[in-house]
Amino acid sequence: MQEDHRPWGYFRVLSDEPDHKVKKIVVYPGKRLSLQLHHHRTEHWFIVKGRALITLGERELNLGPGQAVDIPVETPHRVANQGEEDLVFIEIQTGDYFGEDDIVRLEDDFGRR
Repeated sequence: MQEDHRPWGYFRVLSDEPDHKVKKIVVYPGKRLSLQLHHHRTEHWFIVKGRALITLGERELNLGPGQAVDIPVETPHRVANQGEEDLVFIEIQTGDYFGEDDIVRLEDDFGRR
């Protein structure tokens, strides 16, 4: 399975089905994903390794291995790795569309739109 590298780390698609998609996501120390939302999918994040600081709407959550969070459609969210090792989590997407163009970036450290 091919890795898709980004400025914050990389992801690998583990399963891509009509009704769901599963990714393994790795975030490098000190990096974070964009603050974003999706119109067509919910996400479930399960932390495998490292510590995650998750923004979910107006809340911030600190999660570690074995912990998880559900992200509803249209909810602004982001994950940051504030630790000194890679953050690894599994993302399960459910909905009616899973394309990378269903990412509405609200803030981005790397100038992406």
